[in-house]
Amino acid sequence: MLETIRDPSQLHGMTPEQLDALAGELREKMIRTVHATGGHLASSLGVVEITLALHRVMDSPRDRIVWDTGHQAYAHKLLTDRLDRFDTLRQLGGVGGFPRRSESEHDVFDGGHAGTGVSIGVGLAAARDVRPRTDPASRQRIAVCVGDAAVGSGLTMEALNHLGHTRHPLLIVLNDNEMSISPSVGGLSTRLNKMRLSRAYQETKSVTQRALPRVPVIGKPAFELLAWAKEGFKRSWAKVGFFEDIGVTYIGVLDGHNREELEDAFEAAFQLRAPVLVHVKTVKGKGYAPAEQDSMSFHGASLPPIDLCLIDPTEEPLPPEGNGKRKPKSYTQTFVEELVRIGEADERVMAITAGMPTGTGLSRFADHFPARFSDVGIAEQHAMTMAAGLALAGMRPVVALYSTFGQRAFDGLVHDVCQNNLPVIIGLDRSGLVGEDGTSHQGMFMLPAMRSLPNLVIGSPKDEQEMRDLVATAHAHDGPIALLYPRDAGEDLPDRAGEPLEIGRGELVRSGEDVLLVGFGPIVQRLLAVAEQLEQDGVSAAVINGRWAKPLDEGLIAEHAAGKRLVVTAEESAAMGGFGDGVLDALNRAGVHVPLKKIALADGFVHHGAVSDLRVQQRIDAPGILGQVREALGDTTPPRTPDARVSAA
Repeated sequence: MLETIRDPSQLHGMTPEQLDALAGELREKMIRTVHATGGHLASSLGVVEITLALHRVMDSPRDRIVWDTGHQAYAHKLLTDRLDRFDTLRQLGGVGGFPRRSESEHDVFDGGHAGTGVSIGVGLAAARDVRPRTDPASRQRIAVCVGDAAVGSGLTMEALNHLGHTRHPLLIVLNDNEMSISPSVGGLSTRLNKMRLSRAYQETKSVTQRALPRVPVIGKPAFELLAWAKEGFKRSWAKVGFFEDIGVTYIGVLDGHNREELEDAFEAAFQLRAPVLVHVKTVKGKGYAPAEQDSMSFHGASLPPIDLCLIDPTEEPLPPEGNGKRKPKSYTQTFVEELVRIGEADERVMAITAGMPTGTGLSRFADHFPARFSDVGIAEQHAMTMAAGLALAGMRPVVALYSTFGQRAFDGLVHDVCQNNLPVIIGLDRSGLVGEDGTSHQGMFMLPAMRSLPNLVIGSPKDEQEMRDLVATAHAHDGPIALLYPRDAGEDLPDRAGEPLEIGRGELVRSGEDVLLVGFGPIVQRLLAVAEQLEQDGVSAAVINGRWAKPLDEGLIAEHAAGKRLVVTAEESAAMGGFGDGVLDALNRAGVHVPLKKIALADGFVHHGAVSDLRVQQRIDAPGILGQVREALGDTTPPRTPDARVSAA
């Protein structure tokens, strides 16, 4: 069935039996593909019936389907003529892991961060509703599929509040699987859980199953549909009329895997010509037992092995896991281990994350100190400002976020943490290239954004031992400090307790006479390899571990830059306003006049692909850096006269 689908309009004429077969084929294709490529498997498996139902009652691309975070859109991609390329999912130059407008006219929005969908939907609806009635686009149907964890985010709350006021017709499908990446948290999540577990839920489900097939959607007065919807709401959530109170009609709770029930509900919602939220209960990982049982492990890119014999008995079972080799610890593991060590000695240490206790490693901190850990849900700005409140109360808060989600907390960092000069540690995990998740997730913008902030100290380790030292330094510092570290494994160095370092003091890790290489973060390891190769070329290269982007060790850098043929800065972040610009400014201030080559990520967004492939593409792997240095040396004249200007080669 799946191989015959080139456009979602083909679904309209299919029988229930054909649609059931197609649902099974969609799941099998996703499982087999993600087995090879990695990806967001569990979330996409859970929305197959929602996807089919939306495309059956809508006419994409004339009608608009917005996928909130986008990682639920694999079935949507397969139904919109991307089957032939789906095996390239998340690979360099292949199909993206999130909706991408460059791939298909059926993709409405290049998303990636949870909580954006309802705002996008409200904007689309507002634009539709100002069109003249003679314009066919004025009859456009718009739907947003949003996860239950994202409903609690501040942006979604703002959008719902506005939607309740404007009353733009819009369908919001609340896909409730009780999870983000980790279990959903918060007061709204608790209310949703009460709805699911209550006797009223069972009553509402039964009433809905009986009533929906009998509701004529053509010619019946809308007020009767509205009354029916409100009655369903009263039965399921009489004590907490949150959505209804703000002006959004509520229908639910429905079985998210009953396609026919979903189609009836979506059609009824569109007939109301009002903002409607349809609450559906789904199973994350539906149709693949390991993903159903452990949806956290099967959520994202770093997946456990997928045993294909569980969907096809003819497949060979998986070989035993592991090859006997010990994997080096990641920077994330090292960060949290040191944080736990410090937390054992200092009861003021408290940790906060925004819906990612597992990914940031803070679940381990929570295991040791449950009373001193907070997962605030998908609410990064609240996480940052809550940390400011903790610091004002005398605590030593730590906020751990992925760098891309740190962007959402930037206002709290500026206004609440830095303006008040509070001792808050900000751990920005996944700094630099993240890989297969693509443009929305690369952690490349926070370093340039933060360099201008008063009072903020910014550091990054060259290896995992220095990671421990930076955590110890941050704990001892009486002000805000941000630590940037990648998702990479470390250098497999022996564990040791962290020791506080002098803030603003870099490190000369290799002496040299001709060229100075200055790195920020683990890229220093690549600079050392480049220096070794340059030595074979007859070029003597010094290497400095910058360690601090702010305050920069201007004295050390100026001292070793003087008289060199070339200074090279290297960082895995956006070039404009980054570490290299800081070095350039420092050399100007010091009156050191040498050519300078900035090595960083190219201007623009970096697309999806394995991190190793992207580093090659961006020429920030060791051979790429070496090539850029050789090119710069080939264009470089001998040391310049004292009145020459510093230049960026």
